[in-house]
Amino acid sequence: MIEKKKNIVIAGAGLVGSMWACYLAKRGHNVQVFERRDDMRKYNMDAGRSINLALSTRGWRALEKIGLKETLEKIAIPMHGRMIHQEDGTKDFQPYGKQGQSIYSISRGDLNIALMNKADENENISFSFNEKTTHLDLKRNTIHFKHTKTDSQSALSPDLIFGADGAFSAVRGAMQKTNMFNYSQQYLEHGYKELTIPPTSDGEHRMDKNALHIWPRKSFMLIALPNLDGSFTVTLFLQFKGDESFESLNNNDTILKFFKKYFPSALEHMPNVIQDFHDNPASSLVTVRCNPWHYENVCLLGDSAHAIVPFYGQGMNAGFEDCFVLDEIIDRHQLGSWKDVFEEYTRDHVKNGHAIATLALRNFIEMRDSTSSHRFLKRKQLERHLMNQFPDKYLSQYQMVTFSTIPYDTALKRGDLQTNFAESLLDDYPDSASWSDPKFLEKVEKWLSLAH
Repeated sequence: MIEKKKNIVIAGAGLVGSMWACYLAKRGHNVQVFERRDDMRKYNMDAGRSINLALSTRGWRALEKIGLKETLEKIAIPMHGRMIHQEDGTKDFQPYGKQGQSIYSISRGDLNIALMNKADENENISFSFNEKTTHLDLKRNTIHFKHTKTDSQSALSPDLIFGADGAFSAVRGAMQKTNMFNYSQQYLEHGYKELTIPPTSDGEHRMDKNALHIWPRKSFMLIALPNLDGSFTVTLFLQFKGDESFESLNNNDTILKFFKKYFPSALEHMPNVIQDFHDNPASSLVTVRCNPWHYENVCLLGDSAHAIVPFYGQGMNAGFEDCFVLDEIIDRHQLGSWKDVFEEYTRDHVKNGHAIATLALRNFIEMRDSTSSHRFLKRKQLERHLMNQFPDKYLSQYQMVTFSTIPYDTALKRGDLQTNFAESLLDDYPDSASWSDPKFLEKVEKWLSLAH
């Protein structure tokens, strides 16, 4: 029975593992969380990883359910849209949504610490750090750990095991050996490197702090997200190999020449670019798809189930939504079994993980290339016009993904239909002055009536 208290192990004390512990403990379960890294509340554990994340509607909804929304709103910076830095030095601001809609820049470390501290408020939750998952015996439902500092080994056989241990999940690794388990991973040719724009001497931001800044350059790009201390976290997305790549930027001269050529408006704010470039590693970008997301009494959440590239700002939000969705399914099965819960979770939610993976890969092309395209900008203008004209019937794909809780799979399919329709409208009505034409409005209304 669902309501019976269970002994539960979660592999991974990252964002999703810590959040899911909070959800489970609210139901009275005993939860042990094992993490291969040290306690990040003592040290800076984010070196080499993206230290800024973009919180949007799905993430806020999941945080609100465990009572953290108001706390985190105080340390999150609203970003109202994209600030596109063109090659000719001009800037274009592209609003993300309707008036008042924003995504929020937040520190990964601060968010993770807030979640762990929230979990620590519950006596049913315990954390064990420096414990690497080495093996999972699915037949015995036994999970094995090795302490990374002492080499001591331990094992537990709880009632339920949840894998929230990231893109290279050891829990998923065991499931991959089971019959009928589908798995794929896809690496981009591009990697990413974290850099920094420091605050001014007065501790202020050097650029508009309420925007996500993008320098799109066709096959690569630079982005910057604001921090509370006045700095920006800058990320360079670039191919690993080639004429202009991480491989070719191998000395101070080539690094500086590259930034002067492609990102001069960013370089003027980056006095430490050479040192940052050498100090921070170039990391890979992987997409993981798998199905099913459960096996007997074992279940996957977050990157363990669906690691995605960061270009839609939905990796964390999608992981948090796993927690929210799984919790809702549990509510529907109070008189049922965990088997029923896991089967519904896989049946109804895997397609959403696959959909956001597809959308994230597409958005890389949009951010690095399309954002500087006249046709793309015109379509975005048209979409904003349609959203204002038909607010109850027309939401852009970005709106559905970022500012709603419409399932990702629905947002993908409906958004593709709308994009095709918007493109056909532009062919017939390329001038925005014609968008008030009665024939234009009649065509839109007819399409919307059929689409809904």
